[in-house]
Amino acid sequence: MSVPVDVASTAIGDHALPPRFGSAREAAPRKRRPRRGPVLSAAAVVFAAMAVGVLQLTSSLGYDEARAEFDAGRATTASTGTELRHELDALTSTLGNADLLLQTDSGVLVTPAARDALSLATTDAREVVTPAEDLLARDLPAAEAKPGTFWELFAASGELAAQTRDLDDRAADLEGAASPLTAAVTTVTDAGAAVIRSASEAAPAFESAHLSAKNDAVIALRDAASRASGTVILDASAVEKLVSLQDAAAQVVATEQAELAEKAGPLQTARTEIEAFARSLAPEVLLEFDWNQVVNNAGYNGSMGGLTTWWWDDPDRAVIELSNSVAEQWPAERSKALVAHEVGHAISVKCEDMYDSSTQDSIEKWATAWAISMGFSDDANGVWAYGYPPQSYIDAAYGCR
Repeated sequence: MSVPVDVASTAIGDHALPPRFGSAREAAPRKRRPRRGPVLSAAAVVFAAMAVGVLQLTSSLGYDEARAEFDAGRATTASTGTELRHELDALTSTLGNADLLLQTDSGVLVTPAARDALSLATTDAREVVTPAEDLLARDLPAAEAKPGTFWELFAASGELAAQTRDLDDRAADLEGAASPLTAAVTTVTDAGAAVIRSASEAAPAFESAHLSAKNDAVIALRDAASRASGTVILDASAVEKLVSLQDAAAQVVATEQAELAEKAGPLQTARTEIEAFARSLAPEVLLEFDWNQVVNNAGYNGSMGGLTTWWWDDPDRAVIELSNSVAEQWPAERSKALVAHEVGHAISVKCEDMYDSSTQDSIEKWATAWAISMGFSDDANGVWAYGYPPQSYIDAAYGCR
């Protein structure tokens, strides 16, 4: 018998229903395309930022290098300018001293040739002063503060490079201007020193031309000439040397004029001849003369008197005082003999070790012996007043000239 079957309850197996019903084929799932726009924009920003950073770094480093070169160039130029300023100051000082030399030159001792050479040297030297002053008057450029942006840094670096080149050119100009200044200092200095030396070299002839000057004035002239003779630098002390030398020369003239005034009168010619005669006997001894009516208690009634004072220290010098009667009886042999005796005292400054100077008698015997050794036999040579000297003194006196 067939029994109705409940298909739904008796079917063996499982039956899964699809998620959706329909006869159409199920479509494949669609892939979504990535959205590229925002990603590309971010990369561009990063790249741009990196580029800007590189530019900023490069420009900053380039600026620093340019600034370092600028600073070095400015320092070099400033140093060169300082050296030029020193040279200019030296020349200015030298020219000032040269002008003082020319102004103080009295024309008594300085040779015209030396003076003209100095005048020409100062004129030429002033021609190189103005160019140097113009260079030094220009201010050096100064760098501004470091910019912030790369485009400003690049521009500033270019400006610094241009200024550095200008500074290099300026340094070369400054250095080139120093050489003419140095040469001018040397030329003016040499010419100025030559002026002073020419005055020093003229002093001996000047002294010889003023034989009646006082010893102290002549010694001052010699000392001033000695100090001036080694002049090689033209400074304030050099100018002072010329001033001192010329002042000494003026004193030589003044004292000579005073002496000549004292010797004026009818006996002047004889006095001048006697002084020249005495100097001829002792040419290396500086002699000064005084004249009086009575000397050493003699001078009247045909008597003659003489008195000599001498100094053992340098220079060899003495003062001889003679009575007017010596000139009145000139050129008698007795006058010459007495003068020779007095010169024997004076020249002893050259021969102090040749005799005993401890007593007045030995001193007078020496002067008498010296007059005899010179060939003056008249007893006015000292024999009449002091007696005949020992032969040993006469022999020694031959070695005193």
